[in-house]
Amino acid sequence: MIVLPPGDRIRLGQVALPELGRSIVQAKEASPVTYAYVSLEALLFELDLRSRIVESARALYASGVKFATYTNSRCNEAYWLRTAEGGFRLRSGVASADAIRDIFVNGSLYAFECSMAMVLVVYRAVSEQIPRSAFNTYFNNLYLYDWQYDSDLGFIKGSRMLGAYPGDIFYFKNPDHNPATPEWQGENGIMLGPDQFYGHGVGIRSSAGIIEALNRRRRPGSTVSAYMLDDVVYPNFEHIRSLSGVFARIGSCVYRKNAV
Repeated sequence: MIVLPPGDRIRLGQVALPELGRSIVQAKEASPVTYAYVSLEALLFELDLRSRIVESARALYASGVKFATYTNSRCNEAYWLRTAEGGFRLRSGVASADAIRDIFVNGSLYAFECSMAMVLVVYRAVSEQIPRSAFNTYFNNLYLYDWQYDSDLGFIKGSRMLGAYPGDIFYFKNPDHNPATPEWQGENGIMLGPDQFYGHGVGIRSSAGIIEALNRRRRPGSTVSAYMLDDVVYPNFEHIRSLSGVFARIGSCVYRKNAV
């Protein structure tokens, strides 16, 4: 159930939401979990950012980036410095929004593991959600490596048993992976829609499809299947909204942001 201030509950019924936003609202309204928002603007901001995460995941899939272990990672060194451990550190004097965008524009120059891909997708979504100046200010010391991320993303852990929505990040564990390929001990996946996920290295698949891909990378002779964990991870939408400045936007509707 979604809880809003009374006047905002009326306004929500007057907003023409895009299909993805409408489906999220309907699912949350039908949930036994209470989702309380300080304002309609806060809800709209979350819906918009979730939509951008989904779009960014699809954009990364189409970008030409490759899957590689950190030992074999590569980047465009006009924007990033590759570190000894295989991560990418933002070059001095480079705007973080430009460096993130380059990965999606010049994907063939990049290769990395799935955990980095998840953080990168969220960075790109945030960079398109909040003003460029705000992103470059708050995310000005980026380091892409594994699950390292700027504290302003504020990732929150939830449970899919209590509800999961497009833009959430899942983990598929492969407990009996082949020891020769430890990079396949699991796969991170961003939920794009009902039982549809993007995983860097396996593409866009159903949950069963990701599990099947991991099962092909088990220890020879293993019958122990990969499986989806109950945990989900998503950014702190309300904190990111506090960085965004004057307004929150969804579709063609613009709403003034309340002080929080």
